[in-house]
Amino acid sequence: MATYRLRTPISEEEVRKLKVGDIIYVSGIMVTARDSAHRRAMELLKAGQELPVDLKDGVLYHCGPVAQKVGEEWRIVSAGPTTSSRMEVFEADFIEATGVRVIVGKGGMGAKTTQACKEHGAVYAAFTGGCGALAAKAIKRVVKVKWLDLGIPEALWVFEVEDFGPMVVTIDAHGNNYHEEIARVAEQRKAEIYKRLGLE
Repeated sequence: MATYRLRTPISEEEVRKLKVGDIIYVSGIMVTARDSAHRRAMELLKAGQELPVDLKDGVLYHCGPVAQKVGEEWRIVSAGPTTSSRMEVFEADFIEATGVRVIVGKGGMGAKTTQACKEHGAVYAAFTGGCGALAAKAIKRVVKVKWLDLGIPEALWVFEVEDFGPMVVTIDAHGNNYHEEIARVAEQRKAEIYKRLGLE
């Protein structure tokens, strides 16, 4: 297990060095997107249109921030992670279409996202849920916000961050998925316990 400090844009070479269990901190540009933003983004991309933000070699955060407008500027009050499994239906295509390198969220993602990370050179990193205030401290400013018609939590927020983390790599670019491994081991142990109890 190693600790890495990454700065956007992040190269595929940098991402391929990361392994499950590594700790990462990110500086530079981070873009948020939840369900509605993923859906709209994929509709636009499939129609041959460009997105209002460039995610190539960037960081995507599954997050619906709490934001307050002060004068003409936005202030992020809290920016905790959203459950990532909700984006599983979109993420593999999203990775391929945008060239995003690091996806941040909580709870892990499934087999399709794992395969896309392996094929295209991306990782998934878990940020602790319930730490929205900590996350907000790492956000230096709101660069811009798009798609506010979707609502503040669902909009595309573009943040400038400094040492955002710590995050744990739980899906690497080599096909390893810590969440699926834990589930597999748990099922195996459950079967062993049932057998000892005569509950097969």
